[in-house]
Amino acid sequence: MHKIGVIGDRASVLGFKAVGLDVFPCHDKDEAKETLHRIAKENYAIIYITEGLCKDMIEDIEKYKDERVPAIIPIPGMDGSYGIGLANLKKSVERAVGADILFGDE
Repeated sequence: MHKIGVIGDRASVLGFKAVGLDVFPCHDKDEAKETLHRIAKENYAIIYITEGLCKDMIEDIEKYKDERVPAIIPIPGMDGSYGIGLANLKKSVERAVGADILFGDE
């Protein structure tokens, strides 16, 4: 059975534990990178990462973009959104459709 994990600063991820997700509080990007690679091998189908850590882990996350699992999804943390999740959505749509149908200029 696949699992869902959340990587981020302690304040941002603890609430996810209440709904049954596995949480991995990390203090810095190096700890987050190690955690990402470790849990990607441990049957996690979805890994949420707070954007505060995600912005410093782009190369590590890119390694998994063409894999079926895990799906790595940036989420806003306690410090707000950096727009990474929306930018990834835009890239995915452009890749699938071949054009920017979400934010294209009219």
